[in-house]
Amino acid sequence: MSSPGPDQAGAVVSDAAGGKAGFIPLVTVVDFHHARGPEVEKWFGVPEGTDPAADWDWTLLPFMALSDGAHASTEDFSYFTLLRPAQGDTPATSLFGISCTRQMDASQLLNRPADVTRSTVQKAVVVIADSPQYFGMLRERLSMVTSAWFAQREFTDCEILQHFQESLKEEKERGQLNEEEDRDQYLGMSLRELVREFRWQTLVLLKCCLLQPKMLFFGSRCERLCMMQFSLISLIPGLLRNLQDCAGPELDEYNKNLSQPTSLRTSDRNSLLSYMGLPLQIFGKGSLFGPYTPLQQLDILADFGTKSYIVGSTNSLLLQQKDRYSDILINLDDDTINITSSSLRSALALSASDRRWIDFITQEVNDTWDEKNPGRPNHMGYRGSEEFIRLQFEEYLLSLISSVKYHNHLNKTAGNSKAALPHIEGDPSTDFSAEWVEYWKKTENYRIWDAHTDSLLFDIVEPKHPCAGGLTVDDVQRRIQQQVQDLHLDERFAAGREVLGRNAAAAREKASTMFNKFYADMEAMREAQRKRADEARAAPGGTQKPGSTVPNVDLVKAQQTMNSVGAKAGAYIGSWAAWAGERRKQAWSSKSSNGGGSGSTGGGWGFGGSRKSRTSSEKTGSAASSPGLGSPGFPSNEKYQALGIRASADGSEKDANDRPPTQHSFSESVLDGVGSEGSSSPASPKGPTRPLSPSSITSKDAQPGDAKGIDAVVSDKP
Repeated sequence: MSSPGPDQAGAVVSDAAGGKAGFIPLVTVVDFHHARGPEVEKWFGVPEGTDPAADWDWTLLPFMALSDGAHASTEDFSYFTLLRPAQGDTPATSLFGISCTRQMDASQLLNRPADVTRSTVQKAVVVIADSPQYFGMLRERLSMVTSAWFAQREFTDCEILQHFQESLKEEKERGQLNEEEDRDQYLGMSLRELVREFRWQTLVLLKCCLLQPKMLFFGSRCERLCMMQFSLISLIPGLLRNLQDCAGPELDEYNKNLSQPTSLRTSDRNSLLSYMGLPLQIFGKGSLFGPYTPLQQLDILADFGTKSYIVGSTNSLLLQQKDRYSDILINLDDDTINITSSSLRSALALSASDRRWIDFITQEVNDTWDEKNPGRPNHMGYRGSEEFIRLQFEEYLLSLISSVKYHNHLNKTAGNSKAALPHIEGDPSTDFSAEWVEYWKKTENYRIWDAHTDSLLFDIVEPKHPCAGGLTVDDVQRRIQQQVQDLHLDERFAAGREVLGRNAAAAREKASTMFNKFYADMEAMREAQRKRADEARAAPGGTQKPGSTVPNVDLVKAQQTMNSVGAKAGAYIGSWAAWAGERRKQAWSSKSSNGGGSGSTGGGWGFGGSRKSRTSSEKTGSAASSPGLGSPGFPSNEKYQALGIRASADGSEKDANDRPPTQHSFSESVLDGVGSEGSSSPASPKGPTRPLSPSSITSKDAQPGDAKGIDAVVSDKP
């Protein structure tokens, strides 16, 4: 099998079946040199001694193949675009590269070259083709070939890479890589994952692409970064098959060769899409598409001729200059979208119809999500599948461009009521956001589409939003439900309930253990007390054994003490009662002898009669009068004063505080005297307490150790 000549490297050839001509895929190896950095090492599919990288000015090819951060993983993939200059009659066009990067320990090499000075060897196998349509299938083959080549542990043997390139060439010549059928679904990341990750913002990103701003994607994983961009642009029907102008801002071949369709076959999907003006060419003059863009390509992004682009980077340095290099930044590591342009932010606000439509698709994906197989719905049916999502977005775009055409028609025929469609109410383009429509009409892709399509497209596709209508209660409920899911409140509540349950179980276990231990300690204490009590009772004489904490109580002695106290209390109260009775009799006798005069007090508690009667009685020595101080049967003056009473000059009694002694003062003084023996004597009783009569106290009542007040009275007894 002969290889093309130097001027035919990657040339356009025709397949054996007479199919459409295409570019012969090339294979190359990019090595990371410890001193020179990444560099192209070998080419396959070109004549010996030729270097397409040098011939076509692909100086950035090694940096695109070996992405930043590729050394952090065992295997990584990078997707990029290359500009092939015009050659003779062949115009300049875009080529697409996919590289598989692997690394291995240098000590495992069978023959280690002298220039391998690092501990690891890092190389990338690259395939360059003219279309990314079959990159999904090509990725798996490239991964197996690269893995097998590294497994040889001998990089000088490249026979497996040579056979790989030859197989790609044969398939191209047979037309297997030139099929016109829609292969969008074969490209990498599934749309289900895209919708699942970005939810309603998926529609925001798609409408942002149509406005052609400067979109910058950032992510630490290169393959995921590139696949996200390919998945996004694949939502525009037919765009993946028409990316010939995406590698450089100066390319404009699509617009030059585009013509307006004159026929339509409604049964043919491709014919319908072409007649409606799809794909909307967002990569044309002044635009650029670079799934992976190294830092060395930033000068192209900052060039004056670059008006819009969709690029991706794994270098965080671009995040520090996001305002300079982007109108919108999509951070895949944080799943955030930052719109720096205020006009773009306002135009990308979704209408109620837009939000209802994308919420419906998001709900279908979430309801059919399968963690084990994200690319397919869990019921293996149509709803929520890849084809379902693509057709939904296709219907949305067809309705959009039809509504915009009808909007233009209404503006041209303003005032003519017959020009409006009878079954369409108002302007349907407002359901797609009137501000977005006005922004889109200023873009290059709108100009190309409007210039190459019929003005009455709304007769083919109904100009109506798929979910037309204002905001409803169902929309509010759906949005609240989605916000709850976005905030993961149900997961947080579930986690909170789980934590609370664990804590409650631990608390119950701890409390049970504590109560069980407390009960065991109480039982042990009771058993010890019973044991000590048994030992104390068993001891002779009831004495307490040394070390015992249970006191030995003499019950006989305690009973005698209680009887003695009771007897003393009874004698004390009885003496006061007898004395009070005698005094009452004396008072009544004195009253009778005085004829019941008004000057007599007649009280048995005031020591009988008035002051005058008492004085006369004392002078005559009447036996009926109250006994004086120092008389037999009554305490002496000193004892009297000890009870709180003093004698006056005329022999009458007075209180020590110049007030007549009463029952309460006298009894309380006696009780105070009685209670002075102990430190914890009870308070004086509130009721009237009769004073102790001398005649009622006998020697039998006086016991050793009685109160001092009683001893004082007994000591004056004759």
